[in-house]
Amino acid sequence: MAHPATEPAAVMELQAEALTCSRGGREVFRNVSFKVPAGEALIVTGRNGAGKSSLLRMIAGLVRIAAGRLSLNGGPAGTPIGEQAHYLSHQDAMKPSLTVAENLHFWTRFLGSRNDITPALELLDLAPLADLPAGYLSAGQRRRLSVARIVSVSRPVWLLDEPTSTLDAPSQGRLSDVMRGHLAGGGIIVAAAHGPIGLERARELKLGAA
Repeated sequence: MAHPATEPAAVMELQAEALTCSRGGREVFRNVSFKVPAGEALIVTGRNGAGKSSLLRMIAGLVRIAAGRLSLNGGPAGTPIGEQAHYLSHQDAMKPSLTVAENLHFWTRFLGSRNDITPALELLDLAPLADLPAGYLSAGQRRRLSVARIVSVSRPVWLLDEPTSTLDAPSQGRLSDVMRGHLAGGGIIVAAAHGPIGLERARELKLGAA
């Protein structure tokens, strides 16, 4: 099955220059720099508390930059990075009373897409569950629904926080295929992880290293 394509971005590159993050008066990390060109992935590693999630939230525009600069070269001028990115957090944002399909319809409308949700449901093996209330889903099925949300709406940057958590081995393989499809379409991935996520050629940024 073909992967939903990411709209190609000419000469797109996510760039961080000397970023510093402070939370509650405590410096979480400082002087963090990296570049992630279109079609590539960066895996952010480090001990608990090193700032992996904070860095993703900073890129998404949810955490203030204490110092440094973030830019997405090649993106629409004047559009914040957060509006060009999907952020997949630990929380699987969905309404338990709505069905799988209704949740996905809600998110596509909220994010301004008119895409057919059927390809995403099929890609994440959720089509048989489309009419089931989300409250009945297992943790792994909820995670797959969250991934279906970012697949359904084309945005060039994916920010993934422990994307393989709660997924069994077949679902992890499916997620790897989805991520490779996004990169093949010119997308960018920054993922926080404690271990491999199925992207063998991804570069690593280790926070909290001596």
